[in-house]
Amino acid sequence: MSIAHRLVVAALLAATSLAALAQGVVVYHIDEAGVQALRAVRSIRNHLDTDEKARITVVTHADGVDFLMTGSKDRNGNEYASLVSALVARGVRFEVCELTLQQRGLKKDQFILEAEFTPSGVVQIARLQHAGAAYIKP
Repeated sequence: MSIAHRLVVAALLAATSLAALAQGVVVYHIDEAGVQALRAVRSIRNHLDTDEKARITVVTHADGVDFLMTGSKDRNGNEYASLVSALVARGVRFEVCELTLQQRGLKKDQFILEAEFTPSGVVQIARLQHAGAAYIKP
């Protein structure tokens, strides 16, 4: 088997492995918390009620990070922290863009404990999609 052929086989195996890892993975993209956060939380809850095996990652950047800040409330006055905590208990990940933190002068300790951090929200979304994750922007 030639080196070129081996490289092609290796690339196909790697792509297949990535697709297998991403099977059932969904990325929810939130960049405007005021408009999207409550809708996203409800959709994710419904999503998991229908597909318990789904692996959901919520990636936030820009104004989308706001609902993951300590004390943040929805339009009805309910804190998002308890809603997020319930979804984390069901396996959902919530990621905050570190570039947004830098640009807005925010600190990690301003966010709820369940929040995770990613260097770039947009890059993380692209990476997950490239690996085969479904993309939803509520």
